[in-house]
Amino acid sequence: MATALTRQPAKSLVNCEVSYVQREGIDFQRAVRQHEGYCRALKQMGVEVETLPPEDPYPDSVFVEDNAIILDELAVVTSMGPGSRQGEPALLVPVLSRYRRIVHIAPPATIEGGDVLRIGKTLYVGLSARTDHAGVEALRAIAEPFGYVVHPIEVQGCLHLKTACAPLDDETLLVNSSWINVEALGSFRLLPVPASEPFGANVLRLERGVLANASYPLTLNMIEAQGYPVTGVDISEFSKAEAGLTCLSLMIDSNHVMSGST
Repeated sequence: MATALTRQPAKSLVNCEVSYVQREGIDFQRAVRQHEGYCRALKQMGVEVETLPPEDPYPDSVFVEDNAIILDELAVVTSMGPGSRQGEPALLVPVLSRYRRIVHIAPPATIEGGDVLRIGKTLYVGLSARTDHAGVEALRAIAEPFGYVVHPIEVQGCLHLKTACAPLDDETLLVNSSWINVEALGSFRLLPVPASEPFGANVLRLERGVLANASYPLTLNMIEAQGYPVTGVDISEFSKAEAGLTCLSLMIDSNHVMSGST
């Protein structure tokens, strides 16, 4: 069974970091309702949800995916570049230590969980505005002794690798080829998102189906036409903060729980 760690949005969310989208006003109360709906959708799809309290000093703290990289053996606590986010990962350590042994990637290397796409024992890592070469190599040094293979992929025009691609199953990826070189993904079956929905590629694959952004109906219809059960959820206020569905949770496979930290 999967567990999703989530964090309630901070009132300071309106001051979040944005890089590739124009800043818009965020309706905080609506964001709170949307986050509650997101958590309900996860539960309805068979995921156990643990929701942490808001952290108002950190506007982007609701985007917990960026704070750690979950492997079967370890939780890799990330090193974040933006000054407003650098204190976030440490907040998760007491919670993560219940599930995994903890290791850290330290500055000056930078890496965020939204740039790490795991499929089996392969980690595709986006080289982006938030993850640098040193971050990739630090993750490689941690993960390869456990049998993982790390593949860096250049990301241009969007914040994270998972903004531009996400798996529907172990053989199929939803992609926006405008933002990544899809040839670097190898032999996957690739499903391009409609050009009118460039942010539609960020979906959350779960055991009972796919969770997708309700703002992108053409993408939802395409996923459904391919035979995947799909559930749409409204996260429009978080989209204003340059976030996707995966950003709002940190997924942990409960079949590989370990305890202790380093």
